[in-house]
Amino acid sequence: MTARQTVAHLACVCSLFAAPVLAQDLDARIDREVERASAAMVEIRHRLHQNPELSNRETETAALVADQLRQLGLEVKTGVAKTGVIAILRGGKPGPRIAVRADIDALPVTEETGFPFQSTKRDTFLGQEVGVAHACGHDVHTSALLGVATVLTALRAEIPGSIQFIFQPAEEGPPPGERGGAELMLEEGAFAEKPVAVFALHAFPDLPVGQVGFNPGATMAAVDQFTARIKGKQAHGAYPHLSIDPVVMAAQAILALQTIRSRTLPAFEPSVVTVGIVRGGERFNIIPSEVHLEGTVRTYGAEAQSTVERRMREILDGTTRAGGGSYELDYKKNAPATINDPALAATVRPLLERTLGADNVKIVEPSMAGEDFAYFANQVPGFFFRLGVVRPGTESGGLHTPTFRADDSAVPMGMRVMARLLVDYLTLSNQTHSPR
Repeated sequence: MTARQTVAHLACVCSLFAAPVLAQDLDARIDREVERASAAMVEIRHRLHQNPELSNRETETAALVADQLRQLGLEVKTGVAKTGVIAILRGGKPGPRIAVRADIDALPVTEETGFPFQSTKRDTFLGQEVGVAHACGHDVHTSALLGVATVLTALRAEIPGSIQFIFQPAEEGPPPGERGGAELMLEEGAFAEKPVAVFALHAFPDLPVGQVGFNPGATMAAVDQFTARIKGKQAHGAYPHLSIDPVVMAAQAILALQTIRSRTLPAFEPSVVTVGIVRGGERFNIIPSEVHLEGTVRTYGAEAQSTVERRMREILDGTTRAGGGSYELDYKKNAPATINDPALAATVRPLLERTLGADNVKIVEPSMAGEDFAYFANQVPGFFFRLGVVRPGTESGGLHTPTFRADDSAVPMGMRVMARLLVDYLTLSNQTHSPR
C-alpha cells in the first residue's frame, strides 16, 4: 500500500468515529512530560531568539539542535543541506515512519518587540549591514520541536513506529548563487527511507495561544522570483530626446504587469504579481542607461504560473521595443504550492480537536505567502497547520515585521499539540493495519 493509499484508508477509518479516542493511556503522560520540559524549551527559545542566523548560515543554531538531540540518545545526522539536522526516534513498538519538520533560519529584520530577550544581532545581507531577527517564529518552531523530541523520547517504549525530526535551514531562501532548504535536503537523502506522512506547524499571529488553524488542499502559494533589466540610453536630464529613457519604460512596465492579474487570469484564480525593488540612476539630472526591477509572483496552479511568466515576457518585450530599448528577464521558480493532502487533513482534524476542542481548531484562508515545506509534501502526504502564538490581551505585528511577537506560552502549546498529533496518528495507523 502506498503512502497516499495509507492516508486515504486512515481517513476512511476516522470518518467512522465522530470523536476518535486514540492513545488515551499516553495523553496524561504526554501532558506531564510537556510540563516537565517546558521551562528548558522556553529557555532554548530565548537563546535562539537572541542569536538568530540568516539562511545557510545557521551554524550555531544547528550545533545547539544537534547537541540537544544527542543528549536524548537519538540517531543524529548533521550537515544536511549545509546546516540541516535530522534525527530518528525509533519507538518501542512496530509501526510506520512519519516525519515532522521545523525551520531554523532567521530574517534580515531589525527587531522592535521590546522583549527582554530581543535580538540585537547584526549581519551582512546582500552587501548591506542589517539587523537579524526571528520575525517569522522559527525560534518557536525549533524549540517546540526539540520539546516534542524530548517528550516522545521519554515515552519511546510506547510509541508504535518511528519519527523523523527534520530541522531545516534556509526556509526563507538561500542567498543568491547558493542552494539550500528543503529541496536540497531531499536531494541529500532526507527521505531516503520515505515516511508515510510529514507534518509541520507555523507561528500564526492571527490566532491566540491555544488555537490552531489549517485548511485542506491548497494552503500556501508557489513562490517565483523575477529580476528584469530595462535597458535604454543615458543622456543629460535636460535633453531627454537624446536618451532612450529606461525609467519611463520601467514605469510603464510596472503598471502593465498589474494587468496580468486583472485582465489575463480568471477572476477567481488566486495570484499576485509584485514589483518589490526598483533601482536606477545615480544623479538627479542624468537619465540612466538601465533600471533594475525585482519582484515576486505567487500562484497556486501550474497553468497560472506559466501564464504569468509568458505575459511578463510579452509585456516587457512590447514596452521596451515601443520605447526603443530592450530588456533581460531572469524568472526563477522557487518553492511550489504547499498542498495539505485532503485525506490526511480529514484524518488529522479529529485528532487536533481531541487535543484542543473543536472550537479551537479553525479553518483558515489559504495564504499567498510561500513555504518550502511544499517540497516535502510533494514527496509524501503532508499536513501544515498554523499555531496561535499571541497571548490574549496582547498584540503582534505580522510575520516578517519588526514587531512580530510570539509569546513564550506558544512553545509548550506547540509541544503538546504536535506530540499528541504524532502519537495519535501512529496509534491510529497501527490500529488500522493490525490483524482483526
